[in-house]
Amino acid sequence: MTRVPRGYIARRRRTKMRSFASNFRGAHLRLNRMITQQVRRAFVSSHRDRGRQKRDFRRLWITRINAATRIYKVFNSYSKLIHNLYKKELILNRKMLAQVAVSNPNNLYTISNKIKIIN
Repeated sequence: MTRVPRGYIARRRRTKMRSFASNFRGAHLRLNRMITQQVRRAFVSSHRDRGRQKRDFRRLWITRINAATRIYKVFNSYSKLIHNLYKKELILNRKMLAQVAVSNPNNLYTISNKIKIIN
């Protein structure tokens, strides 16, 4: 059977996949079948890890807030601080609280005093 050179559509598809694989190494950069497999795998990983990244940052923020509350004796624990924030309807997300806890702990102390004064 004679070899049929494929048209421009297949070449466009392969060059597009190759552009996604521009930072790969070895055969993952050179061989078309390997490129398609690795690019698919990379897309699956990136989709999965976008959700995982959100989860990891939330864990980091919670850890920072908890450490700051215990060090600066704001509350006994993170859970009590968050519970009192919700009870007093002071809506601050964990990202902002963690930023305050790291950069300026005095403001965290002020926030906790607001919660305690309203009691």
